[in-house]
Amino acid sequence: MASTYLSRTSGTATSTQKFTVSAWVKQCLNPSGATDQAIWGVGSSNTNLTYLRLRSADNSLQLYIEAGGSEISNYVTNRLFRDTSAWYHIVLAVDTTQSTAANRVKIYVNGVQETSFSSSVVPSVNHSVAYLSSNLVNIGRRPHANNNYFDGSMANVEFVDGQQLTPAYFGSTDSTTGIWTPQASSTISSYGTNGFKLKMDTATPGADTSGNTNTFTVGGGTPTLTQGSPSNVYATMNPLGSGAVTFSNGNNTVTRSGSGWLNAIANIGASSGKWYVEAKAISIGSVTYGSYTGFVNLDVSNAQNTTTNFGETNDTTGISSGGGYIYYNTGQQFAGPTTATTNGDIVTLAMDLDNGFLYWGINGNWVNSGVPTSGATGTGGMAISYITADGTYTFGQSIREGANYSWNFGEGFFGTTAAGTQADDNGQGLFAYDVPAGYYALNTKNLEAYS
Repeated sequence: MASTYLSRTSGTATSTQKFTVSAWVKQCLNPSGATDQAIWGVGSSNTNLTYLRLRSADNSLQLYIEAGGSEISNYVTNRLFRDTSAWYHIVLAVDTTQSTAANRVKIYVNGVQETSFSSSVVPSVNHSVAYLSSNLVNIGRRPHANNNYFDGSMANVEFVDGQQLTPAYFGSTDSTTGIWTPQASSTISSYGTNGFKLKMDTATPGADTSGNTNTFTVGGGTPTLTQGSPSNVYATMNPLGSGAVTFSNGNNTVTRSGSGWLNAIANIGASSGKWYVEAKAISIGSVTYGSYTGFVNLDVSNAQNTTTNFGETNDTTGISSGGGYIYYNTGQQFAGPTTATTNGDIVTLAMDLDNGFLYWGINGNWVNSGVPTSGATGTGGMAISYITADGTYTFGQSIREGANYSWNFGEGFFGTTAAGTQADDNGQGLFAYDVPAGYYALNTKNLEAYS
């Protein structure tokens, strides 16, 4: 939730000159004007604070230190962080006692040190961040300013008081995949007085597992515990190239307030296999045909066309919430449900790329008596000729004025409401309805195994 954060008041610091912050984050990037998103911050007032955040203006990463209203340090990366399908591991390591200026502040992303900055104001030697002691600490919000809420997912947020550490204490490169992943167990001997480790893998995300019991309290609402993690990334909707669609809840909720068609598509696709997803109609919109929920070919340039709905554009297919119509490429091609989708309905979608069939359902009932498990027979399914062996396909949403849909790719929530308890055959995901046998949640573990 965009206004949820964690907070505690620290004790006397082990050091006000040396510390390390480590966090795994997966952001909700909203090109429609989202604010900066704070990962961690500490301070005694709005003019005495330090924070680490992702900036909305250009998607850069920033460290800012202020004391008495004056800038002490300001690092802004030239590298931009716009991948909404990725978890980023960010490490901030500070030691102002270092005589060499370049060693006082080190920023790492996925194990690699950032060295290119548009701003790199270095703190003076031996600068003491006095408010690291006995002051407010926030996770997911800028302290004291009470803004810059983080909208997305976090895992393994750690603070080490009194040491400047390297990323190797928190992650390592998987020998099989070559991907930077979290350490299975901590190698940190001491977290220091104010140190903490928040795994965020339970219903109590503020629980400190470092041994210090520096527990955080939740503010701004109830946090959402999802199924996704740095080692298993679930698809979400992709905000890049989607015009004025508003994205929220970790890019799983799409909203359209203006007039005209806009499209949003998922940020992960597949070339083979069988895949399942659910989309809940929070509001179908105010026009006759409301919105279209469907499938797209990611390899075509107009996959996120902002003027035409799915089914009226080549290599796209969509089911109308107005009822009775499923559109394929440029016109009605298939009998849809006899009744319109209403607010609160859940549309289920099954994509069989191995046999070239697509299936829709509403509230657990498959349209046209479809049988997603029928394989090459395709009972009740819609045969799609544009599915090819070298194509990449995924799910998407066409929406118009007033439409609001929340998608569940298996992370277990429609927006902030729990979806249900049904998992796929691999034990992955949480859905409202039974996942057809042989179909899977669209995530990286399943893609590796079944695509």
